[in-house]
Amino acid sequence: MPQLQDFVGKCDWTGAMTLLEFQRRADDGDDKTLLWMAYCSFHLGDYAKALDLYDEAIEAHGPSMDASLGRACCMYFLGRPKDAISIAEEFEDESPLAARVIFHAALKDGDEDRLLAAHEKIDDTSKTDQLSLAALHYMRSHFQEAMEIFKRINHDHKEDIALHVYMAMCYYKLDYYDVSLKILQVYLQHSPHSPAAANLKACNHFRLYNGKAAESELRQLVDATGDAAVVEDSATLKHNLCIFRGGADASRILTPLLDSVPEARLNLTIHYLKAGDIAAAHATAEGIKPVAPTEYIVKAVVHAELGQASGDREHLRLAQQYFQLVGSSTSECDTVPGRQCMASCFFILRQFADVNVYLASIKPYVFSNSEFNWNYGISLAAEHDYETAEQVLLQISDESFTSEYVYIAWLARCYIMNGKAKLAWELYLRAETGPDAMLLLNQIANDCYRMGAFYFAAKAFSMMERYDMQQEYWEGKRGACIGVLQQVIAGQESSDSLPEVLEMLRAGAESHPQQEHVAAVIAKWCSENGVSYMGL
Repeated sequence: MPQLQDFVGKCDWTGAMTLLEFQRRADDGDDKTLLWMAYCSFHLGDYAKALDLYDEAIEAHGPSMDASLGRACCMYFLGRPKDAISIAEEFEDESPLAARVIFHAALKDGDEDRLLAAHEKIDDTSKTDQLSLAALHYMRSHFQEAMEIFKRINHDHKEDIALHVYMAMCYYKLDYYDVSLKILQVYLQHSPHSPAAANLKACNHFRLYNGKAAESELRQLVDATGDAAVVEDSATLKHNLCIFRGGADASRILTPLLDSVPEARLNLTIHYLKAGDIAAAHATAEGIKPVAPTEYIVKAVVHAELGQASGDREHLRLAQQYFQLVGSSTSECDTVPGRQCMASCFFILRQFADVNVYLASIKPYVFSNSEFNWNYGISLAAEHDYETAEQVLLQISDESFTSEYVYIAWLARCYIMNGKAKLAWELYLRAETGPDAMLLLNQIANDCYRMGAFYFAAKAFSMMERYDMQQEYWEGKRGACIGVLQQVIAGQESSDSLPEVLEMLRAGAESHPQQEHVAAVIAKWCSENGVSYMGL
C-alpha cells in the first residue's frame, strides 16, 4: 500500500487526495486526515474546497493554528485579503507563515501601512521569507530585483528546481524570451508535464514566433497528460489560449476571468479597442490600476480614443500624462514602446518636431507598420516636410487607413506641396461623393492656389461653385483662371488648358457678369496665338 508521503514527496496531490479519501471512507484516517485533504486541495488550486475542509476539521477536532492559517491562505487566494489578515493577526508573533500571509494580503489589499509593518518582519536568512519578498518585487513589476533574490537563493539551494520557473518568469517579463526558455528547460527536464511550465514556454513561443507556435505547446501538454480538459480547467491557460488565437471570442472567454486572471482585464480592453468599441474599452479599463508599462499604455490609448471621439480635453490630458510617464521612465525611455509613448505625448501636445525625432529613432524597427507610418507621415506633413511625408504615407497598404478622409487629405496636400497637383486631383476623382469629398475639394482648391497650381485650383473652385454659388468660390475661380493665363504666357503652363478654362468661365457667366470680361481677355489671347476654342 503506498504511503501518503510517497505522493506528497512527488507533489502528486491528486494521488495523495485519492489515498486520503479512500482512508476516510474506510474509517482508517485520524485527526490529521482532514487537514491533509485540505492541504492537497489547496495545492490542486481548489481553494474553496480546501476552505470547507479546514472548517470541517475545526468543527470535528477543534481549532488549531494549522487549520486557522490554512483558512487564511485559502481566503487570500479566494480574493478575501481582509479576512486573511484578520485570521493571521492572531498568530503573527507565533508563526512566520502568519507574518507572510499578512505581508501578501496587505499587498493585495493595497494596505501600505500594514505592508510596511509586515515587511519589517521579513527575515533576511529565511528562504521562504526571501521568496515572499521576491514575490512582492515581481507583483510590483520590479523584475530585476526579484531576479536577484531568486539567483541568490538558487546559488545556495540547487535542489530547489522550481526556482528556475520563477527566474524564467522574470526573464520573460524583461523580454529576454530566449534566456527564459533556456532556464525553463532545466525545470521541464525534471517536470515535463507541468502545466505552469508548459504555459510559460507557450508564452515565450508566442512572443518569439506567433500564436500557432504557442498553441502547439499547449496541445503537446494535452497529449502528454492525456487530459483534454487540462486547458479548460485552468483559468490562466484558457485565458492565454484565447490570446494565442488572436483574441477570438474574447468577450465571452475573458469576461468571466476578470477577477481571477490579472491580465484578463487588460487583454479584454485591448480586444474592445481593436473592435472599435471605445465605450466598452473604457468601462473595462476603469478597473485597471496601472503598474506595468503596458497597463499605462493601454489606459493612455483608451483616454486618447475617448478624447478624439468626444473632443474632451480632460481625456487627452490624461492620455498625454500616461504616455509621458512611460516614455520618460528610466526602464522604458530607450525601448521602442517607450519612444512611441513619448511621440504620442508630443503628438497630443502638437509638438510635431519632437514627435518626428522620436519616431525617426524607431523607424528601422517598425518601418512596415501601417499605424507607425500613419502617425509619422502626418507628423512630418504637419512640420511641412512634405517630401518625406509623401514617401511615408505611400508606404501604408492597409485599406482601413488609405480609405479614410484624413489620410487622403494629407496625401493630397503632400502631392500639391511637392508640385504634383494632378495626383491630388486624381485622389478627389476617386473619392466618394459626400461632405468629405467637398472638404477635400475645398482643401485642394486653396492649396493649389497657394502653390500656384492655378489650373487645378480653377477646376476645384469651379466644381465647388456648381454645388454652391458662393462669392468666395467665384473669386477663387476668377483668380485661378487669370493665373492660368499668366502661366501660359510665361511658358509655365500648356496653352491646351485655356479652352477648358473658358468652359469653366462660361459655366458661371450668368451669375457673375464680370466673368465675361475675363473670358474675353483669354479668348482674345487664344485667337492671337492660334489656340482653338469654342466661341462664347
